[in-house]
Amino acid sequence: MRIAVIGAGLIGQAWAIVFARGGCEVCLWDADPAAQTQAVKLIEQLAVTLQTRGLIADASAIVSRIATADSLEDALANVDYVQENLPEKIEIKKEIFSRMDALTGPDVVLASSTSSIPASAFTEALPGRGRCLVAHPVNPPYLIPVVELCGAPWTHAEIIDRAAQIMTEVGQKPVRVNAEVQGFVLNRLQGALLREAFKLVQSGCVSVEDLDVTVKDGLGLRWSFMGPFETIDLNAPEGVRDYCARYGDMYTSIAQQQTSTDAWSEETIAAIEAQRRALLPDDSLLDRRVWRDERLMALMQHKKQMDDPGCA
Repeated sequence: MRIAVIGAGLIGQAWAIVFARGGCEVCLWDADPAAQTQAVKLIEQLAVTLQTRGLIADASAIVSRIATADSLEDALANVDYVQENLPEKIEIKKEIFSRMDALTGPDVVLASSTSSIPASAFTEALPGRGRCLVAHPVNPPYLIPVVELCGAPWTHAEIIDRAAQIMTEVGQKPVRVNAEVQGFVLNRLQGALLREAFKLVQSGCVSVEDLDVTVKDGLGLRWSFMGPFETIDLNAPEGVRDYCARYGDMYTSIAQQQTSTDAWSEETIAAIEAQRRALLPDDSLLDRRVWRDERLMALMQHKKQMDDPGCA
């Protein structure tokens, strides 16, 4: 399978690794030749790191399946699937999708990595709009496999099916979002947790550090291998209905206190920022991000072994 990755920033680089790791031939293109060259170097470094951590078998084989193109036309030649990763601006999306629609055959799937713009906002006027959708990854997708697939009202069902099949074949975990909603599913869940986290810190109920401990050493441990519905299904003797009977009134009462839609206040943001910088100075942020990715790699290796006990 031949894949075009349009845009060579961090997400484009990550997608190139995902598709090449899955055995696809990948063509990477960016309007900025310097960015494209730099992307290849970073991909080579990432591939070696992934091999060192046991997440891929052969870094050189993956890199060999990633080529670059001198033009968008060359990148899109004879492709089966396109993953676009340009900036989060509607006009940019409209322009690139118009070009891609004109340059590819009618059966080529055109997907955007946008995390906030619905496909209907930039594909409505396209002759081939039925083959366009959002394929929203979690960063970085070579470590976090979920990808949200969300079409516009006019996206053909078989296009969603084909995108899901491709994602499954390259080792991702496709999630079908059946209606366009702002933020799709993952960011809406993350936003709900963040809103309550801000509120609890703002009220003085808990410190920033202790709230993070509550998630990473509490909820997060279960959430790393099961979702919230499976969690509650297992947390009552007779499953979901039993859990709702036991705790539904409590959650209803809590929800009645969670009705604020106010923006995060500057005072609260400043307080959280101050607590975070006390725990992690500015000049340590990059090192901590590297540490985060290493921990993610270790976690993914563990999950891989649990899913397939026979793997090395």
